Amino acid sequence: MKTPIFVASALAAAIATAGIVGVAQAAENEKCYGVVKAGKNDCQTASTSCAGTATSDAKPDAWFYVPVGTCEKIVGASLTPKA
Repeated sequence: MKTPIFVASALAAAIATAGIVGVAQAAENEKCYGVVKAGKNDCQTASTSCAGTATSDAKPDAWFYVPVGTCEKIVGASLTPKA
């Protein structure tokens, strides 16, 4: 009888911890535009519907997450969408 409660409690703790880790990871990353390979974008753009749908390399509005400070070191990359 105690096993289902224990399993449910462990599962709830794991889900809560995953949520906290996800927030921390997002805070340590930044969007990097203009250097994504086709099909590797992290989210929708003005011209694509969702993640992984960039149709060509280096689309100016396609982005992916990189650790903070990394994007500025990549040739051709930008912290804002290119026109």
